[in-house]
Amino acid sequence: MTDSDPHTTTRRRFLKGAAATGAATAASAAALNAISPSIWHEQMQFPPNRSYWSLALPAPNASINQDLEVDTAVIGGGFTGLSAAYYLKQAQPQRRVVLLEASRCGNGASARNGAMLLTMTEERYMTWTGEPEIDKKLYELTVDNIQRLKNLSAATRIDADIEQNGALQVANTLDLADRAREFCGKAKPAGFPFEFWDRQKISGAIGTSVYPGAYFDPYSGQLHPGKLVHVFKQAAESSGVEIYEASPVVHVDVAGPICITIAAGKTVKARNLILATNAFTSKLGLLRRAVSPLMEYVGITAPLPEDKLREIGWKQRIPFNDCRTEVFYLGLTKDNRIHIGGGLADYEFNNGVAEPPNAARRYNQLQDELGFIYPSLAPVPLELNWNGAVDYSLDATPSVGRLPGHDHVFYAIGFSGHGVNLTSVFGRILADLVQGKSSEWIWLPYLDRLPPYIPNEPFRWLGIQVAIGVTRRTDPNKP
Repeated sequence: MTDSDPHTTTRRRFLKGAAATGAATAASAAALNAISPSIWHEQMQFPPNRSYWSLALPAPNASINQDLEVDTAVIGGGFTGLSAAYYLKQAQPQRRVVLLEASRCGNGASARNGAMLLTMTEERYMTWTGEPEIDKKLYELTVDNIQRLKNLSAATRIDADIEQNGALQVANTLDLADRAREFCGKAKPAGFPFEFWDRQKISGAIGTSVYPGAYFDPYSGQLHPGKLVHVFKQAAESSGVEIYEASPVVHVDVAGPICITIAAGKTVKARNLILATNAFTSKLGLLRRAVSPLMEYVGITAPLPEDKLREIGWKQRIPFNDCRTEVFYLGLTKDNRIHIGGGLADYEFNNGVAEPPNAARRYNQLQDELGFIYPSLAPVPLELNWNGAVDYSLDATPSVGRLPGHDHVFYAIGFSGHGVNLTSVFGRILADLVQGKSSEWIWLPYLDRLPPYIPNEPFRWLGIQVAIGVTRRTDPNKP
């Protein structure tokens, strides 16, 4: 399977369609595109996390109350920022490392997601790229990271509910099932452990018989995102990282010596800066054209009785996602709750991150999809629903490196819905880059490579809306 495949199983078709439409329109109105950011100022918003995962987040720290001068400042208290700060402090304990979080650690996508712990990257997952050597290195890197997460969870004595039972990518049509079989046939000889599962084997593991085939990755899994935030926060603080929460950054001056201004007026001067702000990065006026935040939705049931689980047949605790561009993903927690996320996504004008007006309809769609996959769960309500912004790049590829023209400003961005595992891989890379240890990452195709250009408003909104319309007419609906 290649990127040109009309049934590519990620959001690449959607995002590239947005790029083509928005860029073509912007080209015809270049002047407006250039001055757009000065017309439409992005709002500095940090909606509170009300997800099920947020109930396990660690108690927040106090806000910053003094001016500081440090070696390295990290902005963002999610998986990326916490892991980068931890690995950097572990490697060089003498550095003064400070992390600034606008709300509380885990307030963003790190504790709002679908809890799938996947290998690879979004644009390469279950895709035959024609670059098996790079794909194999990425696969081994991300499998190794899952073991690192297990080890860190054990070391901190915080159980992050990590289960490595594998993960399924289920096919929505017979044609997609044939493509899955073909892909697995290519992947095995190339050294990948992926398996093709038929309808019977899928049903035996997760109960549903609606999917005619699936890809199976035995080294993926799932976890409790809120507990993993706790793991990384405790590990970072135990290593000596200073963490300030409720400390939103309102301005970053990188033109000369790095100076960070907090909303309360305090400043942090730093020799190095790590941007770990993902979908919120553009709020700082940086990397605005690299990613767009898409709003995604998740819901979760109350704990299901054992007899109900036996009835639906979800015997193995294996998470799964489907093959649609606007993908659905499901998982089963250790206390027998089923969570479902994805479906129709929304883009709010000017990189908006507040709850979209369509939220109630999107939650109803999650309920309907759950009832379609498991008919006996149709009357079972979702106990809690939430939404959040995910940073998507136009080609669904992530990026990590130095901000162009600024040797001491580092970033990681564009995880495109595939970040639960990958964010802490990139956190480790960021720590290495700050230390000047980039040589071992030269092979990485995402190093110092910014994602493709995204035009400013109103062309961004226009392009994404057109792409959404096309996607919803062409995406496979039901198996």
